[in-house]
Amino acid sequence: MSNLIPGNQKHLTLKDRIYIEESLDKGSSFKDIARFLCKDPTTISKEVKAHRLHEPHYRERLFYNAKNFCVHRFQCRKTNACKKIELCGIRCASCPTCNKTCPDFEREHCSQLTRAPYVCNGCSKKGVQCTIELRFRYNARVADRAYRELRTESRSGINLSKSDLRKIDKVISPLIAQGQSPYQVVANHPELGLSVRTLYSYIDMGLFCTRNVDLKRKVKFKVRKCHKTQIKERSVFIGRTYTDFCELGLSSFAEMDTVHSSHDSKKVLLTFFLTREKLFLAFLMNRCTPGAVRLVFDRMEKRLGTREFLTLFEFILTDRGVEFGDPDALETGVDNVQRTSIYYCDPMRSGQKGGIEQAHTKLREVLPKGTSFEFLTQWDVNLIVNHINSTPRESLGGKTPYQAASESFSEDILKALQLRPIAPDEVTLTPKLIRYNH
Repeated sequence: MSNLIPGNQKHLTLKDRIYIEESLDKGSSFKDIARFLCKDPTTISKEVKAHRLHEPHYRERLFYNAKNFCVHRFQCRKTNACKKIELCGIRCASCPTCNKTCPDFEREHCSQLTRAPYVCNGCSKKGVQCTIELRFRYNARVADRAYRELRTESRSGINLSKSDLRKIDKVISPLIAQGQSPYQVVANHPELGLSVRTLYSYIDMGLFCTRNVDLKRKVKFKVRKCHKTQIKERSVFIGRTYTDFCELGLSSFAEMDTVHSSHDSKKVLLTFFLTREKLFLAFLMNRCTPGAVRLVFDRMEKRLGTREFLTLFEFILTDRGVEFGDPDALETGVDNVQRTSIYYCDPMRSGQKGGIEQAHTKLREVLPKGTSFEFLTQWDVNLIVNHINSTPRESLGGKTPYQAASESFSEDILKALQLRPIAPDEVTLTPKLIRYNH
């Protein structure tokens, strides 16, 4: 298969197979079909030959013996080839037993079925004009169904016979009953040819006499959750791990995260937490994508200025969500100047950025889980942020985050972030804060 053709590593879809069927009906070549689907011609050839269907052909109207498939049947003048009836004067070509008894029988074949396109879809003789008994047709939906069944069967089951399974069971089950761990069994018996993960899977499937309850530790732990929203490209973590962040020895930095809406809305909140001032910031995004996050960064940099942006967000610690999967784009400013440095927490360690997690508890008091963000505007988000930042913190000696920020940053920065103080007796951290304004 050619490596120069883009997309040829993908499996054929039902849409691709429908196009193949329609093209074969029009008489298109494999090369033309492959060029349109960005595949190698051999891929199309293998697909057609693997999934072509035998199509029965009934020829009662074409010849007076529908069971005669000899290539010589139209010119044959033989009689009594079977020699069962001495005075038989009927031509053998019209006899039902002709093909079985005649020594000169030769089955009729079509050359189009032994070379491309290997099917009768685009044949001009398809129908009553064709006298070939062995006919093939390509059907897209039947081919797709056969492909899916084969894919399912190939990935199901185990690669062991029943006898091999019993032999392994005689070794494993008594040792597990003695209190040995699967790793210990595999390490002491390499002849089994099993990995520890495979052995655990086979025990979980109930293929051996031993069960999960016989394992010392497995029944004590819950099944781990699989997070499908984490960054899959591991190269972005090089030089940006939590260990690398701790080596900096920072006393002041920013934490970043996202807060999701209910399932009926795709809007999310991009949140920041400045650890020294305990200042909480939030920005509404229409989608939870790397592009939407960069748009917020660019907007803040234009509003604050590159120098002020670097003052607030010189170092950012965040989790491994896919929305933060393009750190180079976030670290580079609108003028191609580095505006921040991003580092990532360890997997499943949200406590490493505990400040923003605590701020989220305040946010959830106003926007409980299950709340739809579809009706929210940035003005609403700013209102919630201002009420949170006007709450006194014990860690700040009774000051509010807004007061601490006003001592550290200029008035222009606070205005650019759309921050303002709320009177102590007017601070509201309940859902009524937003419902009152709507």
